[in-house]
Amino acid sequence: MRILVVASHNQGDFAPFIIEQAQALEAVGCIIDFFGVEGKGIKGYLNNLSALKRKIMVFQPDVVHAHYGLSGLLACMQRKVPVVVTFHGSDINDPRVLRFSKRAMRLSAWNVFVSRKTLEIAHPKRNYTLLPCGVNMNGSQQTDREEARELLGLSVDKPYVLFAGAFDVEVKNAPLAKETVALLNDSTIELLELKGYSRKEVTLLMCAADAFLMTSFTEGSPQVIKEALACGCPIVSVDVGDVKERVDGVEGCYVSTTREPLELAGLLQKAMTFEGKTKGREKLLANGLDNCMVAKHLMEIYEFVCRK
Repeated sequence: MRILVVASHNQGDFAPFIIEQAQALEAVGCIIDFFGVEGKGIKGYLNNLSALKRKIMVFQPDVVHAHYGLSGLLACMQRKVPVVVTFHGSDINDPRVLRFSKRAMRLSAWNVFVSRKTLEIAHPKRNYTLLPCGVNMNGSQQTDREEARELLGLSVDKPYVLFAGAFDVEVKNAPLAKETVALLNDSTIELLELKGYSRKEVTLLMCAADAFLMTSFTEGSPQVIKEALACGCPIVSVDVGDVKERVDGVEGCYVSTTREPLELAGLLQKAMTFEGKTKGREKLLANGLDNCMVAKHLMEIYEFVCRK
């Protein structure tokens, strides 16, 4: 089956989780090609329509799989090939984008939502599946803390908390994370910004950190939480996206009931005393969130829309 993946290319590359999902689809027999959308806003996206139609004519896909609502609406502007759209959260949580996402939902052959919360907000009337994106499972995620720190050049003894994003991304709410860490009254704790690292380095950071901290205002089904689970890193998060569902029952992982720094600091203190790796990896596998398992579900969706 030939699948054309449509997604933003404004940062000079596709998001890593989109590439990894495509690789998993190739592993189950799909032939994959990409169309990168360049431009911002609805007009910027729709300016890609002629180029997308040319790409479809050349590649001759069976299905177009678009990631995020605006890419989905662009893909649905052609009516030759059925379109599957995955909505990741920012395209649902932002009311300015939601109205365009809803149009894509009505025009697409099938819709994929990565969390129950985004599904409830979108409230689609037909043709949808709840299916979080998966993560790649690999041996480097099993690297122990000391070895990971040595490979990264980090101190063996210093406590590290890994923040769930870049400090300058407003939606990640770095001020709350910084206030939370400050309340621990330990000047040796370093809050590490997740920015500018390779995929390999991100995995090592998650193995090296004493805890992973998420304080975002909104999320869909955050990949970084699943990646931290795969690495066995203790997690503390506000109740956002599907984090509570992902970490439920995993010892060493906590979701706050409020956004109060004092509560988060107490949970972070508990997480940082957890020894060894959590059972997050086992939870992901039990929930079918290995990329290979997710790819098989997507194949079923592709086959269904082609039969229609």
